[in-house]
Amino acid sequence: MEFPNVKAVAKANVYFEGKVVSHSIFLASGEKKTLGLIYAGSYHFGTDKAEIMEITDGSCVVTIDGSKDSKTYAAGTQFNVPAKSGFTIAVPSGICQYICSFIG
Repeated sequence: MEFPNVKAVAKANVYFEGKVVSHSIFLASGEKKTLGLIYAGSYHFGTDKAEIMEITDGSCVVTIDGSKDSKTYAAGTQFNVPAKSGFTIAVPSGICQYICSFIG
């Protein structure tokens, strides 16, 4: 996927000792997205704004805060995370790549 006319932030967002890394981009409209990768492991993230997580490569297992159910997402799928919430994302093996869109 390509994004024309963007401003990219060179400094990476690094979490969990480098196991999750993303870069922020800003579209011409001002919308912020992050493009990243997640190495094998399990990680919990909190959210301020609502998010759409699009999986572009690999797969992951996600549990949204407050839910007892986990769901597997593969390349070409997406999941939504409510604002002021969080989620646990687990990558069983390899690397999962994603695009995160912030809503609101």
